[in-house]
Amino acid sequence: MKQGKIVYDPLYGFIRLTETEYRIIHSPFYLRLRWIKQLGFSNYVFPGAEHNRYAHALGVMHMADQICRAIGKAVPDEKLFDVSATDTATIFHKSMRISALLHDIGTFPFSHTCEGAYIKHGDSSFKKGERGKPLENNHEHLGAFILKNTDYERGITKILHDDGIDTQEISRYVKGTNANILGNQILHSEVDCDRMDYLMRDAHYTGLKYGQFDREFILYHMTTFDTGDGKPGLAIRENALHAVEDFLIARFAWYSQVVRNSGGAKYDLLAETITKHFLEKRMMFQFQDVLAMVENDADRFFGFNDFYFMNILHQSHLDGSVKNPKIAEMIKMLLFRQSPVEYQLPPFEHKLVSRDEGGIREREAIVKRLQEVVHKFEDCIRTDGDGTEWILYDIPDSDIVFSRSMPDIVRKRTSDNLLQERDPAKIMDRAGNVSLLIDRENSIIRILSNVVNFIPVLYMNQKAQALLKAKGLM
Repeated sequence: MKQGKIVYDPLYGFIRLTETEYRIIHSPFYLRLRWIKQLGFSNYVFPGAEHNRYAHALGVMHMADQICRAIGKAVPDEKLFDVSATDTATIFHKSMRISALLHDIGTFPFSHTCEGAYIKHGDSSFKKGERGKPLENNHEHLGAFILKNTDYERGITKILHDDGIDTQEISRYVKGTNANILGNQILHSEVDCDRMDYLMRDAHYTGLKYGQFDREFILYHMTTFDTGDGKPGLAIRENALHAVEDFLIARFAWYSQVVRNSGGAKYDLLAETITKHFLEKRMMFQFQDVLAMVENDADRFFGFNDFYFMNILHQSHLDGSVKNPKIAEMIKMLLFRQSPVEYQLPPFEHKLVSRDEGGIREREAIVKRLQEVVHKFEDCIRTDGDGTEWILYDIPDSDIVFSRSMPDIVRKRTSDNLLQERDPAKIMDRAGNVSLLIDRENSIIRILSNVVNFIPVLYMNQKAQALLKAKGLM
C-alpha cells in the first residue's frame, strides 16, 4: 500500500483504504465530518469527548470489514483493492465497507442536537414538484440525497459511479432497506458495526468504562444462516450469548448514563431550542438551502458543521440581533456553559417501566402528570411572569431499551418469518438451529427486553424558579 492509503486509529491501529475509499474521505462531503462532534455537547460534561464523526465513520467501516471477514464474506485483498473487480462477492464486500463509511454523511451540526430542531421546524420553503418528493429533514434523507445528487468532481455520486459502485444500492444499505438481509443486519441490527464502534469509541474518549465489551469474542462467533428462500442472515453462535448480552446491557447503560445524562442533555436541549429559533427567523440555512448546496456548491456545504452553528451563536450574542430575551439568555448560557435549573421532583424522575399492558398504562399516567405539571408552570409564567421566565422540557417519544421486545417485533414485523427481521439479535445453537436472542430460555435479555428506561427532563432559568417558588408551585 502506498503511504497515505493507511489511517491510524486509536482503537484499531492501522486501517487500510481502497482507492475508492481514499477518494471518498478526501471529498468535501466526508471532510466536513471532521468538524462535527460525535456526542454533541456532551463535552461540556466529559471534556475528553472531542472526537468527531469523521473518525467514527472510519471505525464503522473497519468494523463492517471485520464482520465480513468473520462470517466468510470477505474477498482476498487482490480483489478488494482492485477497482476493476466487480464480481458479486467483491461488490458485496466493497459495498459493506463503503456503506459503513458513508452511513453518517448527512449528519447535521452537533450531530442529533441540531437535527432535532430541523425535524420539528419542517421546511415551509419547499415547493411541491421542485425536487421530486418532499424529504423529511433528517440525516438519513440528507445522506441519501448526497449519495444520489453529487455527480460532479469531488462529489460522492461521481466517485462511486467512476468505480462501478451502484449509488442506489449503497443508499438502500445506508437506510437499512436493501433487499440483502445480511447486508442490512451488518449495518443495522442490535449488534452491528455502527454500535460496536461508537460504544468503544465514546467510552475511550469520555474515559468511562461504560460501553466496553468483548469485541473479539463476539466477532469470532459471528456466522451466517439460511433465513429462508436461500437468503443468508447474521447470527452469533451460542458460546457468545452472554457476550452479546453484555454488549446490549453496556449500550443500555451508555444511553442512560451518558447520551441522556441530564448534565449534558440540558445543553443539547438548549441548542435544539436555539436552532429552532434561528430557523424560524431565517438566521440559519433552511433544509432546502442545504439540499441546494449539496447539488451545486460542495465547498459551501462543507461549512455546514459545528463551527457554522457556533459562529451564528456567538455573533448573535455579540451584536444583540436576537431580541427575544428568553432565547438571548439561552444563547449566553450555551456559549459559556451556564447551567439552567433542573427540576428533580416527581413526576420528573427517571423510571424503569414495563412494556406490558400495565406498564403502558403506567407510562401514560406518568406522561399525563408530566403534562399537568408543565401546563401549570407555563400558565403561571404566562399569567404572572414578565416575559423573561422560561422552561424547557423533554418528554421522550422513545425510551432507552435493552432490545426490542417480542410483542414489538411481532407488531412491526415485515414478514411472517421473524428470522428475516433486520434488527433482533439471532443465536445459533450447536446443532445449527437459529432463534431470536429474546426467545432463548437462558437469556437474561429475554426478561430485560420487557423493561424500558423512561427519562423525562425539565429545566428552567432562575427567574422562572423564583416565580414558581413564590407562587407555591415548587
